[in-house]
Amino acid sequence: MSNYKNNLVVSSSPHVVTALDTRMTMLMVIIALVPSLLVSTYVFGPRVLLLTAVSMAACVCLEWLWNLLMKRDNTAGDLSAALTGMLIAFNVPAGLPIWILIIGDICAIIVVKQLFGGLGKNLVNPAITARIILFISFATEMTTWPLPRMAADATSKATPLGVLAEGSLDSLPSNMQMFLGFVGGSLGEVSALALLIGGIFLIWRKIINPVIPCCFIGTVFVFALIYYAATGQGDPLQMALFHILAGGVFLGAFFMATDYVTSPLLTKGKIVFGIGCGIMTMVIRLWGQYPEGVSFSILLMNCLTPLIDSFFQKRMYGGKKK
Repeated sequence: MSNYKNNLVVSSSPHVVTALDTRMTMLMVIIALVPSLLVSTYVFGPRVLLLTAVSMAACVCLEWLWNLLMKRDNTAGDLSAALTGMLIAFNVPAGLPIWILIIGDICAIIVVKQLFGGLGKNLVNPAITARIILFISFATEMTTWPLPRMAADATSKATPLGVLAEGSLDSLPSNMQMFLGFVGGSLGEVSALALLIGGIFLIWRKIINPVIPCCFIGTVFVFALIYYAATGQGDPLQMALFHILAGGVFLGAFFMATDYVTSPLLTKGKIVFGIGCGIMTMVIRLWGQYPEGVSFSILLMNCLTPLIDSFFQKRMYGGKKK
C-alpha cells in the first residue's frame, strides 16, 4: 500500500520528462553558431574571437552584477546572457571598438532584459535591439566593413547590400561568394552556408520550429522574385537568391526571429510572424533609407507578437456564435 501512495503524485500539466532546460537550450544555440564563428575568424582574422569572447563575458558579468545588486536569484549561469553576447558580436563589424561593443551589451542585458524582469519577460529581442541602438548611435563605426581575409584594420569595403543600394548591379559579388562567406559584413552574417548548417542543427535537435525561418526566407525570396520580374532590373532568380544570401536574413531567420520569448506561440502566428519579417525586410531594402532591414523587421514584429498571439489563441470553452 505504501508503494501506491508513493507513486500517486498529482501535479498540473504539462507532464514532461526531459533533460532539456534553459541552460541546455542556450548551449545548443551557441554550438549551432560555432560554424559561423569559425568561418568569420577565417575571413576576418583572430579579432573575431576577441570581440565574441569580450561580448559574451561582458553580458554574463552584467547579468551577474545586476542580480547581485537587485538581490535576485542569479541567472548568469543559464547561458542566456552568454548567447545574447555572442549574437551581439555577430551583428557588428570586425573592426568595431570594444568599448562600443560593451555599450551594446549594457543596452541588451540591463535596459532590454533586466529592467523588464529578466529572461522570459523582455518585450523585444535584446541582441536585435542592441544592434539597432549601436547602428543609430555609432553609424560610422557600425558601417565600416573590413575586407575579407584581412586583419580587422584593413581598408573598408561596402557590403553586398551597400553595393546594391548604390545601384551597382555589375559590381555585386557572386551568390556563391555570399553562400560561402567571402564578402564584407557583420561577423555572423557573411556565410549563409555556416548559418544554414547551424539552423538545420537546431531544427534537428528540435530547439527551434522551422515555420518562422522557412516563412521568413521564403517571403524574402518570393518578394524579390516578383519585384525584379516586374521591374526588369537584372535576372529575377539571381536577385532573389542574392537577397536571401546577402545581409542578415539567415542569421535573423534562424537565430533571432525564433526567440521563444518574443515570437508567437502557435503555428498560424508563426506563419504571420515570418511572413511579416520577410515583407518588412524587403520593403526597407528596396524603398527605405538603409540597405538592410532584417533587424528593424524583427523588432517591429516582436512588438506585434502579443497581438498576433491574442488573435490566434485557441478558445477551448464556450459555445460557438449563433
